[in-house]
Amino acid sequence: MNFLAHLHLAHLADSSLSGNLLADFVRGNPDELYPNDVVDGIHMHRRIDVLTDNLPEVKEARDWFRPQTRRVAPITLDVMWDHFLSRHWEQLSPEMPLAEFVRYAHAQVSLILPDSPPRFVNLNEYLWSERWLERYREMEFIQRVLNGMASRRPRLEALRDSWHDLDTHYDELENRFWQFYPRMMAQAKERAL
Repeated sequence: MNFLAHLHLAHLADSSLSGNLLADFVRGNPDELYPNDVVDGIHMHRRIDVLTDNLPEVKEARDWFRPQTRRVAPITLDVMWDHFLSRHWEQLSPEMPLAEFVRYAHAQVSLILPDSPPRFVNLNEYLWSERWLERYREMEFIQRVLNGMASRRPRLEALRDSWHDLDTHYDELENRFWQFYPRMMAQAKERAL
């Protein structure tokens, strides 16, 4: 899962959106660093990552990547799941339009920015002003996201080429998303994530 899915599942579980978004920027034990609700959100994010990586649908999807891009398949798929969530938001969460959810999430996350790591603050400047969560529905934007990650981290250069794997298997990936994401939504609502 990437940014949008983590925020969405946190919202459904009544967990800290801030902690769920911050988690990738916190190493080790966060217990002494942040308020309890944010720490709980960080732990939820980590559990979701482990769960998602071990889902049979996600393992199957990783096998569709070519040998030269298979190493970055987990990262590429995380971004792609956000694409499908953004694209099908109205069907999955009809109670709150995506633009409204983004405003709500932004307000929640903004509360912790003064005490956040600089890299997280920097991400937030772009995430909200450039409307990433809404633009994930555009495959052209997904390609831009993958290229941006490859540019910032040379060892992830294969992300640029992983775009072709997504394009080749688009329908199958969408089908797998529909198999597992509604299950995760139900688990979130039951606070079982």
